[in-house]
This record gives sequence, structure tokens and C-alpha cells, in this order.
Amino acid sequence: MSENIKKKVGITETVLRDAHQSLIATRMTTEEMLPIIDKMDKVGYHSVECWGGATFDACLRFLHEDPWDRLRKLRDGFKNTKLQMLFRGQNILGYRHYADDVVEYFVQKSVANGIDIIRIFDCLNDIRNLEAAVKAANKEKAHAQIALSYTLGDAYTLDYWKDVAKRIEDMHADSLCIKDMAGLLTPYRAEELITALKESVNIPIQLHTHYTSGVASMTYLKAIEAGVDVIDCAMSPLALGTSQPATEVMVETLRGTPYDTGLDQNLLAEIADYFRPLREKYIASGQLNTKVLGVNINTLRYQVPGGMLSNMISQLKEQHAEDKYEEVLKEIPRVRQDLGEPPLVTPSSQIVGTQAVFNVLSGERYKVITKETKAILKGEYGQTVKPFNPELVKKALGDEKQITCRPADLIENELDSLRKEAASYIKQEEDVLTYALFPKVAVDYFNYRDAQQGKIDTSIADKKTGSYSV
Repeated sequence: MSENIKKKVGITETVLRDAHQSLIATRMTTEEMLPIIDKMDKVGYHSVECWGGATFDACLRFLHEDPWDRLRKLRDGFKNTKLQMLFRGQNILGYRHYADDVVEYFVQKSVANGIDIIRIFDCLNDIRNLEAAVKAANKEKAHAQIALSYTLGDAYTLDYWKDVAKRIEDMHADSLCIKDMAGLLTPYRAEELITALKESVNIPIQLHTHYTSGVASMTYLKAIEAGVDVIDCAMSPLALGTSQPATEVMVETLRGTPYDTGLDQNLLAEIADYFRPLREKYIASGQLNTKVLGVNINTLRYQVPGGMLSNMISQLKEQHAEDKYEEVLKEIPRVRQDLGEPPLVTPSSQIVGTQAVFNVLSGERYKVITKETKAILKGEYGQTVKPFNPELVKKALGDEKQITCRPADLIENELDSLRKEAASYIKQEEDVLTYALFPKVAVDYFNYRDAQQGKIDTSIADKKTGSYSV
């Protein structure tokens, strides 16, 4: 064991974001989080990931909560711990590219409301789509971490990862994360990758993976031995399956070694005791389907993320075509190849999967071409690592010109026009950003918020006049 890898390993706790996003579709409420954060704040985590990803959408759409209010409450409680969020590059937390002024303002407000570390990624690993967010994070003195979406394929060699990592360091990122969203990174491949990256860059390297394929804890161990600085884990009641390896297991594994995290198992046990009844509640309500807790080796066989598989199965069920499952699985890599071999992560995973289903069900490849497939081929999402199938481009686009610049260069500043559109709803500065990301969902939430405020105002007025009607 060389001296330079004998070091304490940091742990980013995901129980308040990715763990419940992966297991219960992001349904944990702020009210369920707040009672435990005082204890979590005493642990000494590298950071707690608690915001971004799907939490913003889920807060508004399903929980009738203001995501900004959640962040402020978490910031008030976490007095000693860095708070981290996941940010989809030029897509922010939405599903389209936004103008640079919206990206910059979102970063500014995220930091102002309590975020310390912003993990920024792009579904195609097109680093042009990360530039605006990284610059904004640097300007706000936040920690800008760029995440590379890990995937397999001819183009994704060690030289590819080293080259992209170097470009990321040159962009003034503060750290680099390997984001293995599908659980494809196996232990010895992780050792090889981390060793190569450590030789290529001087910034800290973090590893994020999912337990879907069953190898994640072993992958972490080999990555740690190769010198990785921080790993993402989840408290055991919401760990494993499609979530992350368990925090307590990794802490115990590393105890007494040169990589000892220094975290207190007694304190972690108390935190686990808090989340255990919540887990039982989620199972009883059907929010936590025990199917997501098992090992799905098909993830490694077909290199398809678990969420993409379940989405594809539901599409086939709707069409009464479950018997086409194997055929679609074989079609997915072919479609991915035609579309420039992108990593399979939101939204590219949904685009590739849906197109594969259409190709099989219609009986002819690309008889139906989805508008999202056309958008990728046009270059609206950015540049893929390999070229598109030229015949497919011709069939889908005809003589339409492809975008070769950074896609956001074609988007005019939109913050002022969004402010005008949402003027009647804005009660706090952040509301314009909520509206920008999810206009319809935001308006529904703003109306709900106004109705709730109206009830409170009426109640106060009744009490002042001596009326106590309920």
C-alpha cells in the first residue's frame, strides 16, 4: 500500500436525497427529515446530499411543499455540515436547456439559501453544457463538483475518462465525481479507473454508485484502495437495492484501517433507529416496493439502469407486448449505437428505451421516430462521444441543419420574460425560478399556497372577531 493512499475517506450521506429518490420516488417530506438533522449534524459527514435531483419537482408536484423553504429549514438545522445538491447542467433541475441567465440565477439562489457543494452533470458528458453552472458556482464561492456520467462502450476508454477529467480540472472545478447511476462499475474496473484519474488530475475524486447490480460495496472498497477521496452512502434503512451502499457498513469496513472514516457507529445507530420505522411506513403504504431492494443482475448483462428497465416493462405491458421484452433488450444497444453511444441517464435513457420499444412494436426500425430522438440527432442536447448513424440522421431530419455549437448559445436570456409571465404569483424572489423549471406544476402549487394562506388569514380574522368556526 503506497503512502499517498493512506488517508481518511469522506462520506457523503444521501438519505435525504438520492436514497429516497431511488427507493420511494422522492416522497420523503421535510417534516420527516427535520427531527433527525440535529443528530446527523454531529456525525462529521463530508457532506449531506439533501436537495436537487428530483426533490424539487417532487416537493411541488406530490408533497405540496416549497423546495426553497425545505432548503432553508435544512440549512437552519445543519450548522456544522456542508449541504450538497445535484444539478443537471444547462437543464438545472428540469428537462430542457435553459438560458444562461436562468442557470446563473438558480445557482446564486441555491447558494444564498444554503447549498455549499453543487454536483453538476450532463447526460451526454458534453462539458460545454456544464460551463455556465461551474462559472456561476465559482462566482458564488460554492464548491463546484463536476460529475461524469459513467457508462460502458467502445468510446469510453481509460484515455477518454482521463482526457475529460483533465478538461474538467481546467474548467476550475473544485472536485470530480464518477457518477455510476446504473451500478455498472465493477470492483477491479473501479480500481483501474480511479488509479488512472489520480494520475491525470490533482483535484479530489468522489465516487457515486447504486447497489442495483449487487457489487457496489466491493466497488467502493477497491476504489478506496486506489485512492478515491469520498464515497456516497445511505443510512441502512434506505440503503441497498437501487439506492447506495449502507453508511454503517462502509464505516465498519474501514474502521481501524488507514482509511478509517472516524465516524461514530453509536451515533449512526441512533440515526438508523429513526429511519427504520419510516421505512416500515413506506413499505406498508406501498411507496417502497420490495422489488427495488433486490439485486438485478440484468443491469450488468444489458448495461441498462434499473429505472429504465422498469419503465420499458410498463410500456410493453400497456401495449400487451410483454413477450417482446428480450427483443427490446437486444434493440436498446443498437439504438444507443445509432444515437452516438450516450450514457444511459435521464433523459437519454428514456429516449433510447422508448425508441427501442417503438422499433420492436412497429416491426420496422425507425418506422416511428420520436420527437426526443429527433432532438438528440439534431444536437439539441449537445454532442455525443461518437457520431450518429448518418442514414438515421437523413431519415429523421431530412435537410434540417444540425446544431454544432453549445445548444444554450441559441437561447436568448429569458429571466425577464419569465418574471413578467409569473408576476401575479411571485411572493419571494425564488418563485420565478420555480416557475421557470416547471410552469404548470408551479402554478398549481402557487394556487395551493395561496389557498392555504387564505385559510390561515381567515382563521386569524375569525379569532380576532370572536368567531371560532372551523
